[in-house]
Amino acid sequence: MSIKILIADDEEDIVLMLSRFFENKGYFVLSAMDGIEALKQVEQQPDIILLDINMPSLDGMEVCKRIRDYVSCPILFLTARIEDSDKVKGFAIGGDDYIVKPFSLAELEARVSAHLRREERHNFEAQVQFSGDLTIDYLERCLFFAGKRLDLAKKEFDIVELLSQNRGQIFDKERIYERIWGYDSMGDSSVVAEHIRRIRTKISFYTDKAYIETVWGCGYKWIKESILTKNYHFKKGSF
Repeated sequence: MSIKILIADDEEDIVLMLSRFFENKGYFVLSAMDGIEALKQVEQQPDIILLDINMPSLDGMEVCKRIRDYVSCPILFLTARIEDSDKVKGFAIGGDDYIVKPFSLAELEARVSAHLRREERHNFEAQVQFSGDLTIDYLERCLFFAGKRLDLAKKEFDIVELLSQNRGQIFDKERIYERIWGYDSMGDSSVVAEHIRRIRTKISFYTDKAYIETVWGCGYKWIKESILTKNYHFKKGSF
């Protein structure tokens, strides 16, 4: 099955150029010329989204903000220029990367492929951890507290996955950023603290227990306690 890529940009020549390029690479291309149309195309469940920031109707930042809690696929922003404050805002609302115009098609394809590879691991192995009232389902990418489901944004769950699978191990902000966003992402580690704050806020509605501990001057760690872990292995194509 072809990988679905959504290309949303208000410049028609860019949409046509990228559509032809990715179609020739075997992708199934969805396209949009403004933010409203992009929201409609998201219903087609793309595997990755290229999202221009400066679009009419709704800009790319607002589109990302509206869809991020409902889609887990990578979102790459396209922009002519970007300030550090915009980068932090974009990462905080769930963006995965920035591509600065003008860009080379070779670099764009490499970034798209890199983000898709990071997603692949979730298709073949599922693991569930049980810790008291908390259940972490790594296949469904969500948490359950006493049977009540808690959905996290993509990067939020990525952080939970990293820390919970290495419980007791301390990760500083820079290391978390490199593992979750990648070495080549255009941003900085300050976005990690904002994501962890949001994770803690969401969890606090279900429990007073602090699963992510701040180790002052060092970083963050998932609390270490007795757990029950189950693994479920799936063969490719079995879904």
